[in-house]
Amino acid sequence: MQLSEFDYDLPPGSIAQVPVEPRDAARLLIDRGPVEQPLDSTVGALGDQVGPGDVVVVNSTRVRPARLRLRRATGGATEVLLLSPIDDSNAWEALVRPSRKVAPGDLLRPPGQEGTGFAVRVGEDRGEGRRRVTLLLDGSTLAGEALEEALDRHGVMPLPPYLDDRTRDPDRYQTVFADRPGSAAAPTAGLHLTPEVLARVRDAGAEVVEVDLEVGLGTFRPMTADRVEDHRMHAERYRISPEAWAAVERAHDPATPGSVLAVGTTSLRALESAARTGDLSGSTELFLHRGAKLLVVDRLMTNFHLPCSSLLVLIDAVVGPRWRSLYETALARNYRFLSFGDAMLLEARQLDARQLEARPGSDGGAEA
Repeated sequence: MQLSEFDYDLPPGSIAQVPVEPRDAARLLIDRGPVEQPLDSTVGALGDQVGPGDVVVVNSTRVRPARLRLRRATGGATEVLLLSPIDDSNAWEALVRPSRKVAPGDLLRPPGQEGTGFAVRVGEDRGEGRRRVTLLLDGSTLAGEALEEALDRHGVMPLPPYLDDRTRDPDRYQTVFADRPGSAAAPTAGLHLTPEVLARVRDAGAEVVEVDLEVGLGTFRPMTADRVEDHRMHAERYRISPEAWAAVERAHDPATPGSVLAVGTTSLRALESAARTGDLSGSTELFLHRGAKLLVVDRLMTNFHLPCSSLLVLIDAVVGPRWRSLYETALARNYRFLSFGDAMLLEARQLDARQLEARPGSDGGAEA
């Protein structure tokens, strides 16, 4: 497949610059399969789309204030984006810009600070703008709570480059269930969910379980290869509790049939990675594209993604080439795109009309 197959025209005015309030007022385009037209709904009505036996899976990772705006000894501005720890060495892999302007051993400091205090020591070049770095305070390596405190003081939320500075509240780039710090970007589909929405999902008889995938370079790195199959994902760490996995297995029990609804592509990749490896925790480089078979996930709630991105290629793996008609419908109906935009609920299986009619909420929404 050629990457150009995943291009489409995204007008700048369709890119959401600020999140809607309240969170669950975001619109939700409900996929009805290859024959019927999609329905318009809202995330607040997600409980109408699930029922007994269903399991809704969310990614509970927390975004670190992992972007550091620093200065080289020459005074030149340098940006460091922490990606993930390297083994147990207290060193980190980070994107450093401009990478060519720094050398191993360089110390990067906050503007106006000289001598002791907070600093980032640059290490080896790991390619593609990545560097090994170590965070220091008064010359001592930072780790654990001390490191998180330093990031809270010196770091900022790593908002995507297509967002401007109107988003001042860092909590709006966290999900309401964010727990363990580890991500360099938000699992954006989960940003729409509220405690009230999750309560209505449970009231409908569905279970809600959490997984943890640390969103990093694998999720947001642009694709550069002309052939989709030549793209290589960067590793991201994931964790799934035995209790969460048991709930997923119950949803596929013929005695109590239900569906597994993944909230976000990161939840999907965590589940599908575990299904393929048999490991409930580890590192994944899973890249799903057309022809891949989903082993666990039946439905996917996800935002609308950038053209020619690995996330859009994943959507193609879920619903096939009809993603294009869904996106065209969303644009025509003035849905908002990307991180702070609206969402869609996709059927990952090719369901027949009888199965679609059996779906909870099959009469809801406004058909067009």
